[in-house]
Amino acid sequence: MTEPSQVTRLTLGQQIRDMLVVDIVSGAIPPGERLVETKLAARFGTSQAPVREALRELEAMRMVETRPRRGTFVRHFVQQTLRESYVVRAALEETATRLAMLAGTMPLAELRETVTTMRSAARRNDDDAVAKASVAFHRHIIEAGHNELLRLSWEALQIEARTAVTMVAAEVKLKDVVRDHAALLAAIESGNLETACRHARDHQWHYADLPHDAHGRLRPQAS
Repeated sequence: MTEPSQVTRLTLGQQIRDMLVVDIVSGAIPPGERLVETKLAARFGTSQAPVREALRELEAMRMVETRPRRGTFVRHFVQQTLRESYVVRAALEETATRLAMLAGTMPLAELRETVTTMRSAARRNDDDAVAKASVAFHRHIIEAGHNELLRLSWEALQIEARTAVTMVAAEVKLKDVVRDHAALLAAIESGNLETACRHARDHQWHYADLPHDAHGRLRPQAS
């Protein structure tokens, strides 16, 4: 059995983007710091073109801002941006799950294979492979919804970068990632539409790191 084909190869610019995301969220690059293309190109051993691509994507993610005649700077409130993205993602994935289950297009075989790949990667303690498998799992569901605007909205959230940085910033345990995806798969396999949609929403809302969950209940740490 081959590895899931939906795990796409990142461009050099996207790889630089992901490394910068980790640095920004971890605080290695603090809010307000200027990101200079020439210095970043020297750091990563590349031309300025992929660095420019990375900075454009970071700006689309609202992690940096470009000020006319001054340059590109790390934005404040990056953590808030991450929380907001997971709330939006929860709504999109709940809708895609509903559409796919109602249409009978949910790719169960591919989802099972991706969870298997994820479990194997977790045993190897391969963070990167687990993150890629996680993205692949959710992309299957998004594509199964057959709604182009929904898919484009989901892709615009820069899922690969946000998934990788969440695993670093939240110190997520790989076994927990596998467990959560296996539980979501089981909910989908049950055939119960509302149960599956609730799991799809809660799966993302968990990472929004808000004082309350999607049902209005206070989280234990907020009580």
